[in-house]
Amino acid sequence: MEPVIQIRRDALDRDALVAAVSHPGAGGIVIFEGVVRDNARGKQIRYLEYDVYPEMAIQQIRTIIAEAEKRWGVDRVAVAHRIGRIEIGEASVIIVVATPHRAEAFEACRYIIDTLKTTVPIWKKEVATNGEEWVEG
Repeated sequence: MEPVIQIRRDALDRDALVAAVSHPGAGGIVIFEGVVRDNARGKQIRYLEYDVYPEMAIQQIRTIIAEAEKRWGVDRVAVAHRIGRIEIGEASVIIVVATPHRAEAFEACRYIIDTLKTTVPIWKKEVATNGEEWVEG
């Protein structure tokens, strides 16, 4: 099945992403949800802003998913990332992985988020009470 990849400005729908990867052969479904917190590196965060190079980001995410499929026998994957302004407590990224067994689902999900954060052209700006700054990863 073709992976679900979303880059969107509106709120992410975790239930829809889980439904997209669920199937009778999935023995393990792992969800990672990255949520905006109110602090970072000693600063009080007001909100985050994300920007993206969409075509390149989608291609990079496809490559990451293909590697996870090869390494861990992933059946189905959904990756959704927000762009624009995101408030404290809102999800900025959700990754859902379905595999026949739980161990592979955990490993694949961790690989996808860790690789996405270091290789996909999505940029994050932290807007804090004492200024704003574009930050890496």
